[in-house]
Amino acid sequence: MKPITLLTFAASVALAVSTGQAFAAGDAAAGEKVFAKCKACHQVGETAKNAVAPQLNGLDGRAAGAAEGYNYSEAMKGSGITWNEASFKEFVKNPKGKVAGTKMIFQGLASDKDGDDVWTYLAQFGADGKKK
Repeated sequence: MKPITLLTFAASVALAVSTGQAFAAGDAAAGEKVFAKCKACHQVGETAKNAVAPQLNGLDGRAAGAAEGYNYSEAMKGSGITWNEASFKEFVKNPKGKVAGTKMIFQGLASDKDGDDVWTYLAQFGADGKKK
């Protein structure tokens, strides 16, 4: 029985990799609710634009400080961060601790689950603001 289970698992992983799907730890619906804390400054979706803070469409794989038309701090532009699940969750846990000099005044998300959920919610949006 174990060889079949291992084979099934390996096939599932191969299928996910080949189709570009990722096993996200978070819950997008819960992340949308947590994102309400972020909406005062950030936008996401088809009508998103830069406001107090940059829009977050297409965040996965984007270099920090690279949203066109937003005036970032020198600290953020020079941070060397490329956004992915790990860098995002580390940053939102303690923004000023991760990038000293960032303009972001948010205190951070203390809960790892909230970070997982918000990342899963944001990662759904392509650069055009449409859900993938």
